[in-house]
Amino acid sequence: MNRLIQQETERLIGKILREELLAEQGCTSIVRKLVSVQQCCILKSSFKPKYRDWLKAEAEALKIQQGVSLPKYFGFFEEDVASHLLMSFEEGTTLRKALENARSLEDEVQLIRSFGEFLQHFHQTNNTEAFNNDWLQLQLIRAQGYLAIGEADGTAELLEELKENLPQPVSQTLIHGDCTTDNVLVKDRKVYMFIDAAGMTVGDPRYDEALAIGRFKENNVYLDAFYQGYTRYKLSEEEYCYFDQGLYEFF
Repeated sequence: MNRLIQQETERLIGKILREELLAEQGCTSIVRKLVSVQQCCILKSSFKPKYRDWLKAEAEALKIQQGVSLPKYFGFFEEDVASHLLMSFEEGTTLRKALENARSLEDEVQLIRSFGEFLQHFHQTNNTEAFNNDWLQLQLIRAQGYLAIGEADGTAELLEELKENLPQPVSQTLIHGDCTTDNVLVKDRKVYMFIDAAGMTVGDPRYDEALAIGRFKENNVYLDAFYQGYTRYKLSEEEYCYFDQGLYEFF
């Protein structure tokens, strides 16, 4: 952290007493935990243009909040070579780590059911049927852009297939946009908060659902537990493949 960013940060949260470098977030950013005289915060820094855009989008999501459980926004700083987001440090662990540390299958099932309940509540309480935003078409345009500059895992053939085989439209809701087990926090054995909200927007809730179950789709016990909590809609195999195995390959 350079002197200018330190000064901007200390202006908002007070003198920094301790700094701890945390694990990189999917190679998109450098993350630091800062302890000041006033509070404990996270400073997230990105350097590549694509990831700087994502970080700015995350900052906007945190500023707006929209009644969603997210970290608190403190500030966003941009330099010539980097962008930085300052937000509150929140207690808890990611769902993925909580599952790894669970002591029993019963605890694992409870965590997964809680994930389903959390996503159900999010999609139901933020319904935006009147919002006419063609999220999927916008995502396909973005995917084309990432493909053109070599920043996508998906192929041109896959993208054409996605364009030609659009799923039937559904009512849109507010979505997280990267709803994996790494991007929700657990406290007291319950999922209670989203993190990494760069993709939060009005969109197709099936995208959230597909990413949510992606890492345990072949585990029938986990899958049943998730759908005990998430009862509003159950993906077909074709929908799951379109969103998790298809569209997500470009993001």
